[in-house]
Amino acid sequence: MNPLTSKIIHGWASLGPKFLPFADAATPEMPLSRLLRLSLFQVSVGMAMVLLIGTLNRVMIVELAVPASLVAIMLSLPLVFAPFRALIGFRSDTHRSFLGWRRVPFIWQGTLIQFGGLAIMPFALLVLAGEGEALDAPRWIGLAGAGLAFLMVGAGLHTTQTVGLALATDLAPPEAQPKIVGLMYVMLLVGMIGSAVVFGALLSDFTPGKLIQVIQASAVITLVLNVVALWKQEARNPARTAFHLPEPSFRESWGSFIEGDQALRRLMALGLGTAAFSMQDVLLEPYGGQILGLTVSATTTLTASLALGGLIGFSYASRVLSRGVDPFRMASFGVVFGMPGFALVILAAPLQLPLLFGLGVLLIGFGGGLFSHGTLTATMNLAPRDQVGLALGAWGAVQATAAGVAMALGGVIRDVVTGWAGPKGTGAMLGYASVYVIEIALLLAALVVMLPLLRRRGVTAQPI
Repeated sequence: MNPLTSKIIHGWASLGPKFLPFADAATPEMPLSRLLRLSLFQVSVGMAMVLLIGTLNRVMIVELAVPASLVAIMLSLPLVFAPFRALIGFRSDTHRSFLGWRRVPFIWQGTLIQFGGLAIMPFALLVLAGEGEALDAPRWIGLAGAGLAFLMVGAGLHTTQTVGLALATDLAPPEAQPKIVGLMYVMLLVGMIGSAVVFGALLSDFTPGKLIQVIQASAVITLVLNVVALWKQEARNPARTAFHLPEPSFRESWGSFIEGDQALRRLMALGLGTAAFSMQDVLLEPYGGQILGLTVSATTTLTASLALGGLIGFSYASRVLSRGVDPFRMASFGVVFGMPGFALVILAAPLQLPLLFGLGVLLIGFGGGLFSHGTLTATMNLAPRDQVGLALGAWGAVQATAAGVAMALGGVIRDVVTGWAGPKGTGAMLGYASVYVIEIALLLAALVVMLPLLRRRGVTAQPI
């Protein structure tokens, strides 16, 4: 290495902890370069989420004229696999292999399944678009192929994320886990934001051929990112994965996990809080446009405000939790910040103050960041060393399922109330406001469920 290159690298490393988010999560066992490389699996997950929920959602409904109800069903298919995250985590805890790996085989399998779904998707879209030799193909083949592709991508990303977080927990010392959680979720946001910008630029002049190229490129990039993320991360330990070792059943392990350390109460609090923060995900932009008269550009900025609030929440939570503050206390602070956020969103309509709406969205994002970070850190800290995958899988299963069900219910409740009260004027506002009021009630319920967890740890004596 020449002197100039050496100076640049050492200078960048010295600036890292001060200017790079979560750079101080690095430890002698897990240097920053290794952490960033491991977190690349979150970038691939974020890219897949944007592709499914954002790009393909709009293209299939608008450009390919697929009924919105069918698209909604396809988008919900990945949620069918979400409850199996606990089983996946358990299998990665107890995997038997002559090679001595526990996590690597499952991350690799998830990567291949996700790659397979992205490989099938272009052919399904060709049939739906009626392009080339698929002009006379039955439309149901395209719909079935697209459904299978969505299911495979969802199964792959759930597997990769669950076992990837378990691997990060295995590698990180306990004192560094809060900051590593923050780093992993910042990289997820980076993957989502970066993918959204790149996809938007590539598809500005839309053609089915360009969309297929984008999907194919995403499949290859997913494979590359996950291979780089996995390279030399998990040390081989054949003694730990030997076939002669007893292998507990999932039922026994789940029973042991759910009975320990108030796990059921923790999962209930997670489900209620996640549902509360997720029910408005598909309603904020329509609310801004229909009720406050904001432009498309202005409502798009609201999504950035929500993400910015979440990023600030993750950053703050990582800094505070690394000092030893109880993660349930942090989660409860997220709930407390979320309630006035929803109240401001409701008040913005009668007062016709878009600025109030933006502030409410920022608070919701901030509260959601604190809540997610707190609950995930608590799961990592409290998980027995031989049940890390199972614990993180249970967290992911409850979180993903609650978020999906809440988003669907939010849209249904809004439509039902609006239809009952009238589609215009006050009736339209009541449709949205009813959802926000329910979210405040769910946050209160989550706080009530968490109170015994706070008292049990005596967190009132801990400074924040």
